[in-house]
Amino acid sequence: MNRAVYEERPPGCVVPTSVAEASRAMAGDTTLSENYAFAGMHHIFDQHVDNAVPKVQFANDDKHLLACCSLDGTISICQLVPSPPIVLRVLKGHTRGVTDFAWSLSNDVIVSTSLDTTMRIWATEDGKCIREIADPDGSELLCCTFQPMNNNLTVVGNGKHNVHVMNISTGKKVKGGSSKLTGRVLSLSFDSPGRILWAGDNRGSIYSFLFDMATGKLTKAKRLIVNEGSSITSISARSWISREARDPSLLVNACINKLLLYRVVDNEGTLQLKRTFQIQQSSHSISSIFCPLMSFRQGACIVTGSEDMCVYFFDVERATKAIVNKLQGHSGPVLGVGFNCDESLLASSDTTGMVIIWRREQK
Repeated sequence: MNRAVYEERPPGCVVPTSVAEASRAMAGDTTLSENYAFAGMHHIFDQHVDNAVPKVQFANDDKHLLACCSLDGTISICQLVPSPPIVLRVLKGHTRGVTDFAWSLSNDVIVSTSLDTTMRIWATEDGKCIREIADPDGSELLCCTFQPMNNNLTVVGNGKHNVHVMNISTGKKVKGGSSKLTGRVLSLSFDSPGRILWAGDNRGSIYSFLFDMATGKLTKAKRLIVNEGSSITSISARSWISREARDPSLLVNACINKLLLYRVVDNEGTLQLKRTFQIQQSSHSISSIFCPLMSFRQGACIVTGSEDMCVYFFDVERATKAIVNKLQGHSGPVLGVGFNCDESLLASSDTTGMVIIWRREQK
């Protein structure tokens, strides 16, 4: 192996192993631009038209089951195959807009948060509400996430600056599982082992918490001020960006017209800025994702919405001209993005209530 090649790489850059190089050779020299070329719109869902759809997310390890939540107070579950795609069921019960939702690991349950100050637990099979849980502070609930190792526990963030660990089986908050931030809690993400939780607020701060697996207790660890007064609207954690080396990372949307990629540098969730990508985001709750497949191709990809009504793909390892692709078709700022498990379909949602399903070109 020619070591001189790797010495030219910037510090902290992912270094391929000989195994990864061999695997890449088997995968072919397809570029990321070719890999993320889209044939166009597969389908448009308009059941939530005139109300913003903050989030779209495919079910775990599923190609064709998609959910989206709306400020009209409902969540819809859509089936994309067989054609034509259909709305399977609509989850009704919240009395105000639904701000966030999450699929359980086995996809049998969806948990949702709402401006009506409640979280609801839904059975995805029949769309029935299993349980309604009031926010402990009587506040608007703005975000939620499952504890990845224990789906009995869900973390919620509210408008009174608090995060709460909730036991969805009992409907009670966990003792020691609450903590206060500097602002309204807009975004949450666990690392994959479920040991570190990050929370972002509308004052520009990201907090890390250590999560005690045995008790559900939260311990505040670190605070990073991204930009004073700028909302942190989305956080996504990833242990590996590509197959070439472990590189724990956090992808962050903040209202500073930039998408931010951080490196997680220790076991307390300390963040170090790795690079930024220019997008339009000054006021809306835009979100972004890591592409689910770790490719053997050169580079690694992330996808984000934007206030210019486009969906952007960025190569996180390309020093210049990082935009890999740009999808146009929305008529309002793009808020939510979500890939299915094999990356054959991408869903995106906007402020007008439109949800577009994009089909990737088959090579």
